[in-house]
Amino acid sequence: MRKILLSMALIFTTIGLSAASYADTFTEGKEYKAIEQQPTATGDKIEVLEFFWYGCPHCYYFEPFISKWVSKQPANVEFVRIPTVFRPEWKVHARTYYALQELDLAEKMHSKIFDAIHKDKKRLDNFETMTDFLVSQGVDKKLFTEAYNSFLVDANMRKAIKKQADYKIDGVPTVVINGKYVTTGVMAGSNEKLLVVMDYLVAKEAKK
Repeated sequence: MRKILLSMALIFTTIGLSAASYADTFTEGKEYKAIEQQPTATGDKIEVLEFFWYGCPHCYYFEPFISKWVSKQPANVEFVRIPTVFRPEWKVHARTYYALQELDLAEKMHSKIFDAIHKDKKRLDNFETMTDFLVSQGVDKKLFTEAYNSFLVDANMRKAIKKQADYKIDGVPTVVINGKYVTTGVMAGSNEKLLVVMDYLVAKEAKK
């Protein structure tokens, strides 16, 4: 047992040292890129945006990592998800996210939708199939339908599509730090390293 505990301690120490060493080798244009400053909507807080799509397997694999990361952030960091709409059929997923947000159910249902699509292989690619799934999870059909077709969801959709264009998002998941820096798992090298890059950029902004 002692050997197991010592081994685990060594592993966690190694991970910590590796994470610290990453920050020393981060290069603008490699692990992240600086962009023209875009307006943020979080006041004095450091804004962290995640552009995603429910149908994206990479977003699905990244979800546990980003959720854990968000749970550890201090009060001066505000995390915001932005559903992307690269194709007309993606609008169903984007509208669904904003409708659930309006009903204060987005956090509860977020991982469940990912699991349904990628783990259970459900085709939630239209309003009817998505609604049926949500109802099976206890979501009120009438309230969801009203929210889905609401002016507020329309407005949020327009904002999301504009942000996608303003940040020149061409793939998901993509993370934007405080309207200044863009990074992805591909740029960082892995989902684990992406979180370290995010920590580095958040700390960089916190010093200003």
